[in-house]
Amino acid sequence: MSGELYPDVTHHFARLNGIQQHWVTAGTGPPVYLLHGFPETWFGWRKQIPELARRHTVVAPDLRGYGATEKPVGGYDKRTMANDVIALMNHLGHDRIALVGHDRGARVGTRFAKDHPGRLDRLAVIDNIPTRVVAETFDIAKARAGYWYFPFLGILDLPEALIAGKEDVFLSYFYRTWSYNPEMLSQDEIDVYVRAYRQPGAIRGACADYRAAGEDITQDTADADVPIEQPVLALWGADFEGVGKAYDVAAVWRDLAPDLRAVALPQCGHLCQEERPDLVNEELRSFLTGWLG
Repeated sequence: MSGELYPDVTHHFARLNGIQQHWVTAGTGPPVYLLHGFPETWFGWRKQIPELARRHTVVAPDLRGYGATEKPVGGYDKRTMANDVIALMNHLGHDRIALVGHDRGARVGTRFAKDHPGRLDRLAVIDNIPTRVVAETFDIAKARAGYWYFPFLGILDLPEALIAGKEDVFLSYFYRTWSYNPEMLSQDEIDVYVRAYRQPGAIRGACADYRAAGEDITQDTADADVPIEQPVLALWGADFEGVGKAYDVAAVWRDLAPDLRAVALPQCGHLCQEERPDLVNEELRSFLTGWLG
């Protein structure tokens, strides 16, 4: 692994909640868990891990179906994926955590907050609109704004057949079009993701994550009136068509979390933690100041 690309982390594996999980750790102090989104892996946090590890134990897993974590056929509803995190916490002896989630990781984090409030101190969500809200507002305009791949990946078998052998083309489309600066990621960085998504079952795992939308909406609807009581930080890219330009993000999250700090990041697309690590790290440092374990 190139030192120029990878932060100084330790890799771990264990069978937890019925699957082989992979995660990386760095630092010491109160635990902070980082949950990546699509189409990324733990590697998407490489610009946050060294900074946060100065004061915290950083735990960055590959979610179920992604990276070096097992890619089972089922279990991609966000309740099960949140329970993956609970199993990891129990394995590491962490009773409560601060949780940071981007994209799909934010969906897991939101379900975690609803299902396990006693295990959560605070939650940061990055460039995410909750699944229930997306479903309630989905239309042709939203599809054109960037949500076309939600139903596409939800189709059984077809995406895997079309993407196989073309993972670089498929993934690069998102990295380029989702960024304020299309050249934000180097080819070496993109290649890290391409290798991860070329693993057997990796595209199927990502698709299964999206195919769980029906279960996720049912779960989210059942407790839609239950607020997240912990402090919440919502960050988003001001220039991303699918989130900042499509929704009043602050209003969306205020409906879920009354104790909210909401910040739009300028000159930033969907991959905020990669494109504007200066601003993301500053906001996370401030947000985590009171988390003493």
